[in-house]
Amino acid sequence: MVRPPDGPILFPVTMENPGGRIFAGRDMSESEVLPFAGGQAAVFSARRPGDGANEDSAGLLPVDPNRGVLAIADGMGGQPGGANASQIALRCLELSVERRAEPDSPIRGTILDAVEQANLAVLDLGIGAATTFAALEVAGDCLRPYHVGDSSILVTGQRGKIKLQTVAHSPVGYAVEAGLLDEQEAMHHDERHLISNMIGATDMRIEVGAPFTLAPKDTAVLATDGVLDNLNVREIVEIIRRRPLAEVSRLLALRCRERMHEPAGGHPSKPDDFTFVLYRRIVERDGG
Repeated sequence: MVRPPDGPILFPVTMENPGGRIFAGRDMSESEVLPFAGGQAAVFSARRPGDGANEDSAGLLPVDPNRGVLAIADGMGGQPGGANASQIALRCLELSVERRAEPDSPIRGTILDAVEQANLAVLDLGIGAATTFAALEVAGDCLRPYHVGDSSILVTGQRGKIKLQTVAHSPVGYAVEAGLLDEQEAMHHDERHLISNMIGATDMRIEVGAPFTLAPKDTAVLATDGVLDNLNVREIVEIIRRRPLAEVSRLLALRCRERMHEPAGGHPSKPDDFTFVLYRRIVERDGG
């Protein structure tokens, strides 16, 4: 088991492993766009308007030139040690990727082991700390989602079709999935902040999605609730359509900041830390 060191774990700058990067405690003014697993990934993370540390973390962890894991974690606000918990989750994932026994072994077990280790380590803090977690396994054109809590994974095509969307582990998330609430009602719901599954709980569970084929012009998005509480899914999809990844990232960050500072058109304004990771494949064109 990976145990956290005594005292707070605070990494206000990017941590690096060979080829991998973890972003924790960041207040970024612009995104970073990096090559990743045969494609491009864009990362942005910022603290909520006003005072306080950013309790979100994000990671880009390559396994080999064509495979890797993208991940985010959102330390639970209002709970002690939220920043520690999110960083522990990403650090456990980083260590699990580094320690894989066989270079060609499946990534699934690596991610599951990391989440289980993170849960034990966060529980060991003994202070009620907790975090959400979402990860995307990338292996060529094949993706597989994993999540705990209400951080979300979304895949959309160039024409705006939503091809994959995870269900938040929360009463409101389940109500939306059952058709009892629509998305707009859910965004304004008084209990939207309550979640029913988290790293740092004795009954934590990991939801593993089915493998999914990413088309050449699809975009995958991992986002903490600071994004989804301020922008609805259709707004996010419209920003993504037909724009380069760097421009998508810039606009998503800008719209989130604007919405947090001033609501518009009946949309919610919920200041919060917010983090997202975007991914697209790079497909070589046939020169013939």
